[in-house]
Amino acid sequence: MSHDGVGLRAVMRSVAFLTAGALAVPLLSGCGSDDESGKPLAAQDIAPVGRDLVADGGTLRWAVDDVPETLNAFQSDADDATTRVAQAVLPAMFRLDAQGRPQRDADYLESAKVVDTSPKQVVLYKLAQQAVWSDGREIGAADFAAQWRALSGKDSAYWTARNAGYDRIEKIERGANNLEVKVTFSRPYADWKSLFSPLYPKDVMGTPDAFNDGARRKLKVTAGAFAVQKVDRKDKEIVLARNPHWWGRPAKLSQLVLTAVPLDKRAAALADGTVDLATVDPADASRIALADRARGTGTPLQGASASATGGTEGKDENKSENKGESPKEKKLGKKERKALAKYLRQQDELRAFTVRRSFEPAYTQLALNGSEGPLADERVRRAVARALDREALAKIVLTPLGLPAVPVGSHLALAGQTAYADNSGALGDHDTTEAQALLTDAGWVAGGPVKEKGGKAAGAEGKKSKKTDDETASEGGSDGQYIVGEDNKDSQDHTKKHEHGDEGSKHLADGKQYDGRKVKQGGAPGAYAPKGTAAPAGARTGTLAKDGKPLTLRFVLPSGTGSESLSAVADSISRMLAKVGIRTEITKVSDDSYFKDHIASGEYDLALYSWPASAFPATDARPIFAKPVPAADGSLNVEQNYTRVGTDQVDQLFDQAASTLDEDESAALVRKADARIWAAAGSIPLYQRPQLTAARRTVVNAGSFGFQTPVYEDMGFLKKGAHPSASPSKG
Repeated sequence: MSHDGVGLRAVMRSVAFLTAGALAVPLLSGCGSDDESGKPLAAQDIAPVGRDLVADGGTLRWAVDDVPETLNAFQSDADDATTRVAQAVLPAMFRLDAQGRPQRDADYLESAKVVDTSPKQVVLYKLAQQAVWSDGREIGAADFAAQWRALSGKDSAYWTARNAGYDRIEKIERGANNLEVKVTFSRPYADWKSLFSPLYPKDVMGTPDAFNDGARRKLKVTAGAFAVQKVDRKDKEIVLARNPHWWGRPAKLSQLVLTAVPLDKRAAALADGTVDLATVDPADASRIALADRARGTGTPLQGASASATGGTEGKDENKSENKGESPKEKKLGKKERKALAKYLRQQDELRAFTVRRSFEPAYTQLALNGSEGPLADERVRRAVARALDREALAKIVLTPLGLPAVPVGSHLALAGQTAYADNSGALGDHDTTEAQALLTDAGWVAGGPVKEKGGKAAGAEGKKSKKTDDETASEGGSDGQYIVGEDNKDSQDHTKKHEHGDEGSKHLADGKQYDGRKVKQGGAPGAYAPKGTAAPAGARTGTLAKDGKPLTLRFVLPSGTGSESLSAVADSISRMLAKVGIRTEITKVSDDSYFKDHIASGEYDLALYSWPASAFPATDARPIFAKPVPAADGSLNVEQNYTRVGTDQVDQLFDQAASTLDEDESAALVRKADARIWAAAGSIPLYQRPQLTAARRTVVNAGSFGFQTPVYEDMGFLKKGAHPSASPSKG
């Protein structure tokens, strides 16, 4: 994944997604409708074909970030690979469709519905008659009850990551027969469909020892199209084999192997045949696209050669007459020639692959730490938000990838999901004049005295970020620190290009990072006008100050592989803020410390990271936006609200949405909560994260899945001689 995803993975582990002030807010009375949810911005891209066109047998090797520390998806260190294993080998009562909405899984569940609401909510599950565990035992009430007891939060001996939903269950009992399970809730729970997906056998959930340790390295009893055959930590792979006892449509593949491959090694792994399917970053996607353009020519990739040596693609006129080499290639040393030859061999092999593009069920946001410093003032946070051109920021990342550059309009859902509606109007559109007026009202003015020596910047005071050697300030470098918002006469042309997306496109195409650049500033007419007076339209704004301190915000970014697109977005954000007088001090830190030492600990003013979208936002999103409360030891309990911005109203709306059994009413309450989150300006959704998956051309029913839970039994390789149809047939 892109580094955006380093933050996402850490956040997902922290939140354990398993599926997953009284401020007047305009237009809150509009409760929304199905039309507001719209459609996903891009369809899934998986080369869909009917099962009759999928070859029987074969091994599909799928790249993952690492062999998971645990196979128990309910533990805090579960990751993406844990989820993939659970989806392939365990029951789930509900899985997500292409619009991110829960749908009954007919292989396990004949029906599930609320059969009573008074005096208590009762859900009756009717299980499929064929549904059995791999040891032959029927899936039944004992498994549901064991999972409830383990995840209810009542027994601290279970090391669980979360108990949301399970803590509302009062009892679980057998129904009229062994195939019926009755679940009675102590209080209404709207998101009951989120429960028991995945469902572990009572062997795993029955005791703390089995839960805590037994399921970390192996799963002896499963009930899916695949079973866990081997977890090989030495070779860094998990082998899933076709389950001969599976009662549903048999898996087409004989084996599905999850292989650990770092992001920066995936192009090489694809080329040497180590993997057939892998999420890739934009740079590798460009390499594969380049190889695709040369596919079928039978000639060396001249464009790749030029690119690898710093030349320009397709410049054949520079070739020398004797060996077909450009002057630059002739000057290469032995080591460079060897590297170039390896690169070209890989490019030839990459012709066998294609890039499947869609959107991840996640979005990238700008987080504003509202716990202290200038951003503790809601007016300053709102000014930052109003200064951003979110559409331009989306274009930087998405336009070069051929994906629609549509800003995300909700914190709690994405386009296509039931709860989605664009509530950004609660904060207001991009408006630099209004942003300047908000800053003036907050007391920040241009031209005031600034105590540069010995004084502190206006960011959060009294704290210093932990820095490693590679994080120390380096003027103009791609890593370390640099300040945007200071005078620099040479930067104007660069600024204009970047804001129109040209530089952002180039950034993603060549995979290089831009140096820190500074934006020329001038005085702002009207800077000393009374509070609330907007600066004249088009006026140039100097850096603002208050009480002798400049308005400088610490912008923390990751520096690891795949972080180039975040750097491009951050540079553009910094220039947008400089236009209204806000300086940004950009610091790049290692991936390992980015989330733990900066985001989670509050050592930042601005940061970019991602949140996953859930089908059950009333439950899953609540801890992300909950109002921080003082803990018994005097510290602040922020749950997963790393911006430290929250309100009682938002908490109340989440509680109401989670307790409202009418789905339309619950979705309307979620939308109202989102509008108030927008108005508080603690985080600004920017764009849905791109999903780029490199797939061998013969791989079908797999790739960029978007919202939908993968159908593992349908994955495989296209039969020889078969040609995919426009729409898959059932079979």
